[in-house]
Amino acid sequence: MNSFKTIVEIVTPGIAFTLLLAVGLNLTPSDFARVRRAPLVVAVGLLAPLAALPAIAVMLIWWFEPDPFVTAGLLLVAACPIGGISNSYSYLARASTALSVTLTGLSSAIAIGTIPLMTRAFERVTREPLGASAPVSVLVMQMVFILALPIGLGMTIRYRWPGWASASSGAVQRLAFALLAVLLLLIITVERDRIASELADVVMIAAAFVTASFAVGWLAGAAVRAGGADRFTLGAEFATRNVAIATAIAVTLLGRTEFAAFASVYFLTELPIMLAAAAVRRWRQRRPAGA
Repeated sequence: MNSFKTIVEIVTPGIAFTLLLAVGLNLTPSDFARVRRAPLVVAVGLLAPLAALPAIAVMLIWWFEPDPFVTAGLLLVAACPIGGISNSYSYLARASTALSVTLTGLSSAIAIGTIPLMTRAFERVTREPLGASAPVSVLVMQMVFILALPIGLGMTIRYRWPGWASASSGAVQRLAFALLAVLLLLIITVERDRIASELADVVMIAAAFVTASFAVGWLAGAAVRAGGADRFTLGAEFATRNVAIATAIAVTLLGRTEFAAFASVYFLTELPIMLAAAAVRRWRQRRPAGA
Protein backbone atom coordinates (compact mmCIF):
# COMPACT_ATOMS: atom_id res chain seq x y z
CA MET A 1 0.00 0.00 0.00
CA ASN A 2 2.78 2.45 0.90
CA SER A 3 4.54 1.74 -2.39
CA PHE A 4 1.34 2.52 -4.31
CA LYS A 5 0.93 5.76 -2.37
CA THR A 6 4.53 6.74 -3.12
CA ILE A 7 4.00 6.09 -6.83
CA VAL A 8 0.85 8.25 -6.78
CA GLU A 9 2.73 11.10 -5.07
CA ILE A 10 5.53 10.92 -7.66
CA VAL A 11 3.51 10.61 -10.86
CA THR A 12 0.61 12.96 -10.04
CA PRO A 13 2.48 16.24 -10.74
CA GLY A 14 3.83 14.89 -14.02
CA ILE A 15 0.40 13.79 -15.24
CA ALA A 16 -1.19 17.12 -14.29
CA PHE A 17 1.68 18.92 -16.07
CA THR A 18 1.16 16.84 -19.24
CA LEU A 19 -2.60 17.48 -19.29
CA LEU A 20 -2.15 21.22 -18.90
CA LEU A 21 0.67 21.27 -21.46
CA ALA A 22 -1.88 19.81 -23.90
CA VAL A 23 -4.28 22.63 -23.00
CA GLY A 24 -1.57 25.20 -23.76
CA LEU A 25 -0.72 23.54 -27.08
CA ASN A 26 -4.37 23.92 -28.13
CA LEU A 27 -4.80 27.50 -26.91
CA THR A 28 -4.33 30.02 -29.73
CA PRO A 29 -4.82 33.79 -30.14
CA SER A 30 -8.05 33.03 -32.00
CA ASP A 31 -9.47 31.60 -28.77
CA PHE A 32 -8.93 34.95 -27.07
CA ALA A 33 -10.38 36.73 -30.12
CA ARG A 34 -13.51 34.65 -29.67
CA VAL A 35 -14.00 36.39 -26.32
CA ARG A 36 -14.53 39.63 -28.25
CA ARG A 37 -16.92 38.03 -30.75
CA ALA A 38 -19.16 36.32 -28.17
CA PRO A 39 -18.27 38.04 -24.88
CA LEU A 40 -21.51 37.25 -23.04
CA VAL A 41 -21.45 33.50 -23.72
CA VAL A 42 -17.75 33.27 -22.82
CA ALA A 43 -18.26 35.37 -19.67
CA VAL A 44 -21.11 33.10 -18.55
CA GLY A 45 -19.02 30.01 -19.22
CA LEU A 46 -16.08 31.37 -17.22
CA LEU A 47 -17.65 33.31 -14.38
CA ALA A 48 -21.02 31.69 -13.66
CA PRO A 49 -19.46 28.37 -12.49
CA LEU A 50 -17.46 30.27 -9.87
CA ALA A 51 -20.74 31.06 -8.10
CA ALA A 52 -23.00 28.21 -9.20
CA LEU A 53 -20.77 25.18 -8.61
CA PRO A 54 -19.75 26.07 -5.04
CA ALA A 55 -23.42 26.67 -4.22
CA ILE A 56 -24.37 23.27 -5.64
CA ALA A 57 -21.53 21.57 -3.73
CA VAL A 58 -22.44 23.21 -0.41
CA MET A 59 -26.14 22.32 -0.83
CA LEU A 60 -25.26 18.68 -1.53
CA ILE A 61 -23.01 18.60 1.54
CA TRP A 62 -25.75 20.04 3.76
CA TRP A 63 -28.32 17.64 2.32
CA PHE A 64 -26.32 14.39 2.36
CA GLU A 65 -23.93 15.10 5.27
CA PRO A 66 -21.28 12.83 3.71
CA ASP A 67 -18.04 11.50 5.15
CA PRO A 68 -15.36 14.22 5.57
CA PHE A 69 -13.24 12.82 2.73
CA VAL A 70 -16.26 13.08 0.39
CA THR A 71 -16.92 16.65 1.55
CA ALA A 72 -13.32 17.71 0.93
CA GLY A 73 -13.18 15.90 -2.40
CA LEU A 74 -16.40 17.48 -3.64
CA LEU A 75 -15.25 20.97 -2.66
CA LEU A 76 -11.92 20.46 -4.43
CA VAL A 77 -13.67 19.25 -7.58
CA ALA A 78 -16.05 22.23 -7.48
CA ALA A 79 -13.12 24.64 -7.13
CA CYS A 80 -11.17 23.21 -10.07
CA PRO A 81 -11.28 24.50 -13.66
CA ILE A 82 -12.92 22.78 -16.61
CA GLY A 83 -11.55 19.38 -17.58
CA GLY A 84 -10.07 18.88 -21.02
CA ILE A 85 -12.34 15.93 -21.78
CA SER A 86 -15.22 18.43 -22.07
CA ASN A 87 -13.88 19.19 -25.57
CA SER A 88 -14.55 15.55 -26.50
CA TYR A 89 -18.09 15.69 -25.12
CA SER A 90 -18.88 18.76 -27.26
CA TYR A 91 -17.29 17.16 -30.31
CA LEU A 92 -19.26 13.92 -29.90
CA ALA A 93 -22.48 15.88 -29.39
CA ARG A 94 -21.78 18.04 -32.48
CA ALA A 95 -21.98 21.07 -30.20
CA SER A 96 -19.65 24.12 -30.02
CA THR A 97 -16.23 22.49 -29.80
CA ALA A 98 -14.39 25.77 -30.44
CA LEU A 99 -16.24 27.40 -27.52
CA SER A 100 -15.36 24.39 -25.37
CA VAL A 101 -11.64 24.70 -26.18
CA THR A 102 -11.72 28.42 -25.41
CA LEU A 103 -13.47 27.98 -22.07
CA THR A 104 -11.21 25.07 -21.07
CA GLY A 105 -8.03 27.05 -21.66
CA LEU A 106 -9.22 30.30 -20.10
CA SER A 107 -10.73 28.46 -17.12
CA SER A 108 -7.38 26.82 -16.40
CA ALA A 109 -5.62 30.18 -16.71
CA ILE A 110 -7.84 32.04 -14.23
CA ALA A 111 -7.77 29.07 -11.82
CA ILE A 112 -4.40 30.36 -10.63
CA GLY A 113 -6.33 32.88 -8.56
CA THR A 114 -9.78 31.33 -8.25
CA ILE A 115 -8.75 28.05 -6.59
CA PRO A 116 -7.05 29.68 -3.57
CA LEU A 117 -9.93 32.15 -3.13
CA MET A 118 -12.60 29.46 -3.43
CA THR A 119 -10.71 27.22 -1.02
CA ARG A 120 -10.76 29.97 1.59
CA ALA A 121 -14.45 30.65 0.92
CA PHE A 122 -15.29 26.95 1.35
CA GLU A 123 -13.47 26.83 4.67
CA ARG A 124 -15.48 29.78 5.94
CA VAL A 125 -18.85 28.49 4.76
CA THR A 126 -18.41 24.90 5.95
CA ARG A 127 -16.29 25.91 8.98
CA GLU A 128 -14.06 22.94 8.23
CA PRO A 129 -10.44 23.24 7.04
CA LEU A 130 -9.53 21.59 3.77
CA GLY A 131 -5.94 21.39 4.88
CA ALA A 132 -4.70 24.29 2.74
CA SER A 133 -3.26 26.20 5.65
CA ALA A 134 -0.89 28.38 3.62
CA PRO A 135 -1.78 32.06 3.04
CA VAL A 136 -3.65 32.92 -0.15
CA SER A 137 -0.51 34.49 -1.64
CA VAL A 138 1.41 31.24 -1.12
CA LEU A 139 -1.43 29.21 -2.62
CA VAL A 140 -1.44 31.51 -5.64
CA MET A 141 2.29 30.89 -6.13
CA GLN A 142 1.69 27.16 -5.87
CA MET A 143 -1.03 27.44 -8.50
CA VAL A 144 1.42 29.29 -10.75
CA PHE A 145 3.69 26.24 -10.78
CA ILE A 146 0.83 23.72 -11.08
CA LEU A 147 -1.21 25.62 -13.70
CA ALA A 148 0.54 28.60 -15.29
CA LEU A 149 3.88 26.93 -16.02
CA PRO A 150 2.61 24.04 -18.19
CA ILE A 151 -0.06 26.16 -19.92
CA GLY A 152 2.45 28.93 -20.61
CA LEU A 153 4.97 26.41 -21.92
CA GLY A 154 2.36 24.90 -24.23
CA MET A 155 1.34 28.31 -25.57
CA THR A 156 5.00 29.27 -26.09
CA ILE A 157 5.66 26.08 -28.04
CA ARG A 158 2.57 26.73 -30.16
CA TYR A 159 3.70 30.29 -30.85
CA ARG A 160 7.31 29.36 -31.71
CA TRP A 161 6.64 26.07 -33.54
CA PRO A 162 2.97 26.15 -34.63
CA GLY A 163 3.33 23.30 -37.12
CA TRP A 164 4.82 20.91 -34.58
CA ALA A 165 2.29 21.99 -31.93
CA SER A 166 -0.68 21.35 -34.24
CA ALA A 167 0.68 17.96 -35.26
CA SER A 168 1.59 16.88 -31.72
CA SER A 169 -1.16 18.35 -29.51
CA GLY A 170 -3.52 15.44 -30.15
CA ALA A 171 -0.87 12.87 -29.26
CA VAL A 172 0.09 14.78 -26.10
CA GLN A 173 -3.58 14.96 -25.07
CA ARG A 174 -4.13 11.24 -25.69
CA LEU A 175 -0.99 10.44 -23.68
CA ALA A 176 -2.20 12.67 -20.85
CA PHE A 177 -5.63 11.00 -20.76
CA ALA A 178 -4.02 7.55 -20.74
CA LEU A 179 -1.77 8.57 -17.85
CA LEU A 180 -4.78 10.05 -16.05
CA ALA A 181 -6.59 6.72 -16.36
CA VAL A 182 -3.59 4.97 -14.80
CA LEU A 183 -3.46 7.55 -12.00
CA LEU A 184 -7.15 7.12 -11.21
CA LEU A 185 -6.70 3.36 -11.02
CA LEU A 186 -3.73 3.81 -8.67
CA ILE A 187 -5.73 6.11 -6.38
CA ILE A 188 -8.66 3.70 -6.34
CA THR A 189 -6.21 0.93 -5.42
CA VAL A 190 -4.70 2.98 -2.58
CA GLU A 191 -8.09 4.06 -1.21
CA ARG A 192 -10.12 0.97 -2.16
CA ASP A 193 -11.32 0.23 1.39
CA ARG A 194 -12.48 3.80 1.98
CA ILE A 195 -14.16 3.99 -1.42
CA ALA A 196 -15.86 0.61 -0.99
CA SER A 197 -17.34 1.63 2.35
CA GLU A 198 -18.79 4.86 0.94
CA LEU A 199 -19.25 3.92 -2.73
CA ALA A 200 -23.04 4.31 -2.91
CA ASP A 201 -22.95 7.77 -1.30
CA VAL A 202 -19.97 8.90 -3.38
CA VAL A 203 -21.57 7.85 -6.68
CA MET A 204 -24.92 9.39 -5.71
CA ILE A 205 -23.35 12.73 -4.74
CA ALA A 206 -21.11 12.76 -7.83
CA ALA A 207 -24.06 11.99 -10.11
CA ALA A 208 -26.16 14.69 -8.44
CA PHE A 209 -23.36 17.24 -8.87
CA VAL A 210 -22.79 16.36 -12.54
CA THR A 211 -26.50 16.48 -13.35
CA ALA A 212 -27.21 19.70 -11.45
CA SER A 213 -24.12 21.41 -12.87
CA PHE A 214 -25.05 20.45 -16.44
CA ALA A 215 -28.61 21.71 -15.93
CA VAL A 216 -27.42 25.04 -14.50
CA GLY A 217 -24.95 25.48 -17.38
CA TRP A 218 -27.66 24.77 -19.96
CA LEU A 219 -30.03 27.22 -18.25
CA ALA A 220 -27.28 29.85 -18.09
CA GLY A 221 -26.87 29.50 -21.84
CA ALA A 222 -30.62 29.82 -22.34
CA ALA A 223 -30.63 32.95 -20.16
CA VAL A 224 -28.20 34.69 -22.53
CA ARG A 225 -30.08 33.36 -25.59
CA ALA A 226 -27.24 31.12 -26.73
CA GLY A 227 -27.98 28.61 -29.49
CA GLY A 228 -28.60 24.94 -28.81
CA ALA A 229 -25.00 23.94 -29.55
CA ASP A 230 -23.63 26.60 -27.18
CA ARG A 231 -26.13 25.64 -24.48
CA PHE A 232 -25.00 22.01 -24.57
CA THR A 233 -21.37 23.09 -24.46
CA LEU A 234 -21.99 25.35 -21.47
CA GLY A 235 -23.72 22.48 -19.69
CA ALA A 236 -20.77 20.19 -20.41
CA GLU A 237 -18.27 22.83 -19.28
CA PHE A 238 -20.10 23.33 -15.98
CA ALA A 239 -20.30 19.60 -15.27
CA THR A 240 -16.78 18.61 -16.37
CA ARG A 241 -14.14 19.37 -13.77
CA ASN A 242 -10.39 18.86 -14.09
CA VAL A 243 -9.85 15.86 -11.84
CA ALA A 244 -6.11 15.87 -12.61
CA ILE A 245 -5.76 19.27 -10.93
CA ALA A 246 -7.99 18.17 -8.04
CA THR A 247 -5.78 15.11 -7.64
CA ALA A 248 -2.57 17.15 -7.87
CA ILE A 249 -3.79 19.55 -5.16
CA ALA A 250 -4.98 16.71 -2.93
CA VAL A 251 -1.83 14.62 -3.27
CA THR A 252 0.93 17.17 -3.86
CA LEU A 253 -0.16 20.19 -1.81
CA LEU A 254 -2.33 18.58 0.88
CA GLY A 255 -0.77 15.12 1.08
CA ARG A 256 -4.25 13.52 1.26
CA THR A 257 -4.87 10.74 -1.26
CA GLU A 258 -8.30 10.15 0.27
CA PHE A 259 -9.41 13.57 -1.00
CA ALA A 260 -8.36 12.49 -4.49
CA ALA A 261 -10.46 9.33 -4.15
CA PHE A 262 -13.65 11.34 -4.63
CA ALA A 263 -12.21 12.95 -7.77
CA SER A 264 -11.51 9.49 -9.18
CA VAL A 265 -15.05 8.25 -8.59
CA TYR A 266 -16.41 11.59 -9.82
CA PHE A 267 -14.69 11.17 -13.18
CA LEU A 268 -15.92 7.59 -13.54
CA THR A 269 -19.45 8.80 -12.74
CA GLU A 270 -19.26 11.86 -14.99
CA LEU A 271 -18.07 9.91 -18.02
CA PRO A 272 -21.17 7.75 -18.71
CA ILE A 273 -23.57 10.60 -17.82
CA MET A 274 -21.93 13.03 -20.26
CA LEU A 275 -21.53 10.42 -22.99
CA ALA A 276 -25.23 9.65 -22.62
CA ALA A 277 -26.05 13.37 -22.86
CA ALA A 278 -23.94 13.65 -26.03
CA ALA A 279 -25.69 10.59 -27.50
CA VAL A 280 -29.13 12.06 -26.75
CA ARG A 281 -28.20 15.31 -28.49
CA ARG A 282 -26.89 13.42 -31.54
CA TRP A 283 -30.11 11.37 -31.65
CA ARG A 284 -32.29 14.49 -31.44
CA GLN A 285 -30.32 16.08 -34.27
CA ARG A 286 -30.93 13.05 -36.50
CA ARG A 287 -34.67 13.01 -35.87
CA PRO A 288 -36.74 14.31 -38.80
CA ALA A 289 -38.25 17.74 -38.30
CA GLY A 290 -41.65 17.51 -36.61
CA ALA A 291 -41.04 13.92 -35.42
